[in-house]
Amino acid sequence: MGDSLLFIHGLGSSARDWENQVPFFAEKYRVVTPDLRGHGTSDWPSGPYSLALFASDMASLIRSLGIAPAHVVGISLGGFVAFQLALDHPDLVRSLVAVNSAPGLPRDRLGDRMRLAWALLLRRLIARYFGMRTLGRVLGKKLFPRPDQSVLKSGFIERWAENDRDAYLASLAAVFGWSTEDRVGTIACPTCVISGEHDFIPLALKESYTAKLPHGELIVIPGSGHFTPVDAPERFNQALMLFLARQD
Repeated sequence: MGDSLLFIHGLGSSARDWENQVPFFAEKYRVVTPDLRGHGTSDWPSGPYSLALFASDMASLIRSLGIAPAHVVGISLGGFVAFQLALDHPDLVRSLVAVNSAPGLPRDRLGDRMRLAWALLLRRLIARYFGMRTLGRVLGKKLFPRPDQSVLKSGFIERWAENDRDAYLASLAAVFGWSTEDRVGTIACPTCVISGEHDFIPLALKESYTAKLPHGELIVIPGSGHFTPVDAPERFNQALMLFLARQD
């Protein structure tokens, strides 16, 4: 078995995000797909949660499995965790891949900052007062807008409804005010930023922080939205495999 490859899912999701990746990469890598605390089949302890806590959980997992240093891939919230992990525990991360993510919410561009802050606040309000299934329907329309994505959308809604509301809100609260952007230039490992062409996290933000990474590169997946490993799995897998092959 080759190097270890740790996939970290997004907010309100689970290891099932990576169903299209596990069989593809398992032939060459030791693939690990955990559920973050408060998600999936992991425990749902009461909050507060933090990105440092999520990263500490992943560090403990890597050490307990004896798989350091691992290639770490994170989407959205999982990308936040991956950045925090690479900064707090650099000896555990061989390479870092951030998918439709960032090292923090934007602070320089007022318009971008306001749009993302409003999106997070709207999620909190819908989850608290209307429930997780309703939030899943709202997000599903945005994540999978095309008619040919109806099966992906319905599956997403069903999975989203399984979330514990309080654990989700605790995870969402961890994102507000979090940023490692001031430290991103100290990440020494090779880093790949993968962006869906139509992701709601602005491409300009990704270009800006990629330029600060000592060993960073940016790849844009045409036609994809925020859920790139799901809505464009073949192109995502090929891009990720090429990056990992260069590290080998």
